[in-house]
Amino acid sequence: MSGMGQTIRTPWHLWVVGVLAALWNGFGCFDYFMTQTRRDEWFAQMGMTEAQLTYFNAMPAWTHAAWAIGVWGGLLGAILLLLRRKWATPVFVASFLGWLAGAVYAFGMSNGMEAMGPMWPMQIVIGAACVFFIWYAWTMGKRGVLR
Repeated sequence: MSGMGQTIRTPWHLWVVGVLAALWNGFGCFDYFMTQTRRDEWFAQMGMTEAQLTYFNAMPAWTHAAWAIGVWGGLLGAILLLLRRKWATPVFVASFLGWLAGAVYAFGMSNGMEAMGPMWPMQIVIGAACVFFIWYAWTMGKRGVLR
């Protein structure tokens, strides 16, 4: 309900964006889980190079925490978006901050860009997706779709 008894209808695109956000972040959660629980097997299956293996195995614990906040926060944000909850926006912001901490490490504090090789642009795509989800949730909040 909004204002004088008006019902704000859920726009069709909220379901599209919410499901895409859940799938996108769900894969990130799966990747995180597999990395934490079956690292060697998962990395071999992914076809990672020796440089990538060395880089990932040397990542400090705080980067794993940031990664967890990024992916699990993104999935929670997607769920909150689908439930039409205003908390989606700050949760997506927390997810972005998790990504940002990892990006600072990868691009500014380590040889992550070099180690990732041709995979490094994916980090930019991930960051852009985070920004889009924040913008979308914020916009839906402003329009009264989220409660």
